[in-house]
Amino acid sequence: MVKNMTEDQIILNIITFLKDGKRKAFQDIIEELQPYDTGVIYQQLPEKHKVRFLTYLTIEQLTALIQELNQELQLEVLQKIGVEKSAKVMDRMDNDDLASLFDEMDPEVKSRFLAKMNKEESTAVQDLMKYEAETAGRLMTNRYVWIPQEYTVREVVDKLKSFAELAETINYLYVIDEEKRLVGVVSYRDLILADAHEKIQEIMFSRVISVHVDTDQEEVANIIERYDFLAVPVVDDEKTLIGIITVDDVIDVVIQEANEDIEKLSASGKDIDFDTPALVASARRLPWLILLLFIGLISGSIISGFEDTLGTVVALAFFMPMIAGMTGNTGTQSLAVIVRGLISRDLDKKLVTKVVLRELGVGITIGITCAVLIAIIAFVWRGDLILGMVVGVSLFFTLIIGTLAGTIIPLILYKLNIDPAIASGPLITTVNDILSLLIYFGIATAFLSYLAP
Repeated sequence: MVKNMTEDQIILNIITFLKDGKRKAFQDIIEELQPYDTGVIYQQLPEKHKVRFLTYLTIEQLTALIQELNQELQLEVLQKIGVEKSAKVMDRMDNDDLASLFDEMDPEVKSRFLAKMNKEESTAVQDLMKYEAETAGRLMTNRYVWIPQEYTVREVVDKLKSFAELAETINYLYVIDEEKRLVGVVSYRDLILADAHEKIQEIMFSRVISVHVDTDQEEVANIIERYDFLAVPVVDDEKTLIGIITVDDVIDVVIQEANEDIEKLSASGKDIDFDTPALVASARRLPWLILLLFIGLISGSIISGFEDTLGTVVALAFFMPMIAGMTGNTGTQSLAVIVRGLISRDLDKKLVTKVVLRELGVGITIGITCAVLIAIIAFVWRGDLILGMVVGVSLFFTLIIGTLAGTIIPLILYKLNIDPAIASGPLITTVNDILSLLIYFGIATAFLSYLAP
């Protein structure tokens, strides 16, 4: 029905069906949409139609819809559908998503929802909320299929038929012993290819890659990326299987961590998006910018200290922005390369040496190329060979220093267990400005007697 319809046509039809009370026609459209598309349509509906739209959705459709919305809209939907229906939706939601949602709720409202939920689901969510934020325990779900190692393939298939609907994924089946310790894993593919009478312990992989409940979410993402898993099991200190983390949750983590790194690299502050009010966004950016403002005053002091040099050869002022800008740019480029590389690589002495030497080579290559080019430009413009040499040599050294600064600073921070992304672009640029001006005016002063006024 919706195959050849545009989004606007779908919305118009839905509004018409809502006005006319045509539930079946409404469902015919909704059943052909992906949950994400249903969420987009809900957000674009006029406010007066939203409550009826939600009323016409089944519990399953409401659950799928709410998990596609941000937390602000999730709270809005729950408020519109009432506590009773909300509790039924929450019973079906992924527990990790629900735990995050409860974090944003007023304690009184949260208690009311938890009291209305299925006791087992309510307990599971509260157990998740005991773990630290951004850890495997907080990211995991308890909706997975586990099987005893003494089961036959036939018994496992029978169990799958009963529990597959409740499981978030059945790509992997996790094998446990009598104490519920994780002892193996079986893929759905291996299960299909096995003989019906074979024991699970005969076809399972006993070397299972798992994560501890306190493992940081970034490390979980690295493990799933490294091994190309669709899910990874979570265990406690006794190796008891307590949950799994699926790749869709890891994708959310990667996006979240990337956004955080971008915010830090740009020194724009945390939690700033398109909807953040101007005053709030300003307050979150100002601390960094005020710090950089005071550091930037050092640049002014350097220029003031070389007034005589600048007054003697006014042409030096023309190249100041270029020298400082190029140094900051190459430092920021190296910083971005290093931060991105550290996400997927483990740091050791050999790798550090390799990266630093590589970036040194990059700095020298860029430095020679840009120095020769600017020296020629300065000579042609002013007809002064010494001026061209001063500008070229200054740019050569400042580009090398800028590249190394953008490489070494994040590596040092990483070694000190500090997030290297806090070595933000503006900070690197400001530091490089200071160094570049010192080098530029230092070399110019040394050759002042040879420069034409």
